[in-house]
Amino acid sequence: MGQWFAKLWVGLIKSMAHTPIKRRAFYARIIAKILWWVVPKRRHVTLTNLRLCFPDWSEERRLQVAKETYFYLARAALDHGVLWAGSKEDVLKMIRFEGLDTVLVPENRPLIIVCPHFAGLDAAAIGLSIFDRACSLYQKQSNPVWDKAAFEGRRRFNDIEMIAKSEESDLRPVIKAIKSGLPFFYLPDMDHGKANSIFIPFFGVQAATLPMASRLARLTRSNVCMCIAEMTEEGYTVHVSNVWDDFPTRDYVEDTKRVTQCLESWIERLPNQYMWTHRRFKTRPDGEPGVY
Repeated sequence: MGQWFAKLWVGLIKSMAHTPIKRRAFYARIIAKILWWVVPKRRHVTLTNLRLCFPDWSEERRLQVAKETYFYLARAALDHGVLWAGSKEDVLKMIRFEGLDTVLVPENRPLIIVCPHFAGLDAAAIGLSIFDRACSLYQKQSNPVWDKAAFEGRRRFNDIEMIAKSEESDLRPVIKAIKSGLPFFYLPDMDHGKANSIFIPFFGVQAATLPMASRLARLTRSNVCMCIAEMTEEGYTVHVSNVWDDFPTRDYVEDTKRVTQCLESWIERLPNQYMWTHRRFKTRPDGEPGVY
């Protein structure tokens, strides 16, 4: 994406700050249909993921869920107009919280908030930042215009501490931030390659998964909870679980399986809101062929 196009796209998104949500949804359906046809590689990834994870579904159902996924991702993109340019009151009008006390109660600190890649991920993070500071790992975007918009958007309310991802996997800044009392937003469901990963079944398919939630919780003596942003016709409902009992254990593999199983249960509830567009199975166990 060229910088001129990125500026145009960011400007378009911010112009949606005061557009009614039903109108944004209308535009999102148009954008989703266009993206479905003009980005065939991403469409292939989406359908491949659904075929692997839901082999018992009909192809018709997988196609329907894939297209609905594109709609939710497009609407989430346009909803960033409110998240990036709307007032605090505008954001709180769009987002409803369940379980907010889990984050705000001092007795739950230090705290790791596990936030999987659902379409409303940024709504959860930015919405929660209104109430308290937090920290998160940050992957610098290749396009400087998009990088600036995303970075500033996530920090606009409470100066969220964005910790740049290190190629050397140096977690010392994260550990320091957690121990200082900042809740840590952790995204558990990306394929980061074989280094430091273990293979955990994700809907029965081996997926390279970082056991970071378990290991960080042990290192920092943190509590852990799950956070899911569910998109609704009115906006978002951010579900924050209670602090998990008996987590972490001494078995980081079983702990990581627990995180994945919890994620699976939410995906089964909201299959069309999960970000199936990313290559979750990019890294394969030794001897297994690529799937994309």
